Amino acid sequence: MECSVEFSKRAKKNDVSLEELRDRLAEFNKVRGWDQYHSPRNLLLALVGEVGELSEIFQWKGEVEKGLPNWSCDDKEHLEEEISDVLLYLVQLADVCGLDLGQAALSKILKNAQKYPSP
Repeated sequence: MECSVEFSKRAKKNDVSLEELRDRLAEFNKVRGWDQYHSPRNLLLALVGEVGELSEIFQWKGEVEKGLPNWSCDDKEHLEEEISDVLLYLVQLADVCGLDLGQAALSKILKNAQKYPSP
């Protein structure tokens, strides 16, 4: 099923950095007074809950084709929202732990390349 042009182009509109997400989340939480609740433990538990919600979307679908060609626009939008929740909690968790998530991810890719060299 084809989604509206707006939905399909939205993801390709602009690249967003992890730093921008971190900064926007920090401001969002600050103005609401939520910082007090965002300990590493609490953020991790919230992240696990969101991963569960993401998993539920795929739970009974069996194997799914890349690009999700047989999914409705509503299903794709729901998936987009849950993946975003996971990302946002992960960014916040890294931030409160004082980690540079982007650098950590790049470092992990290099470690994996050494651990699993190409044939």
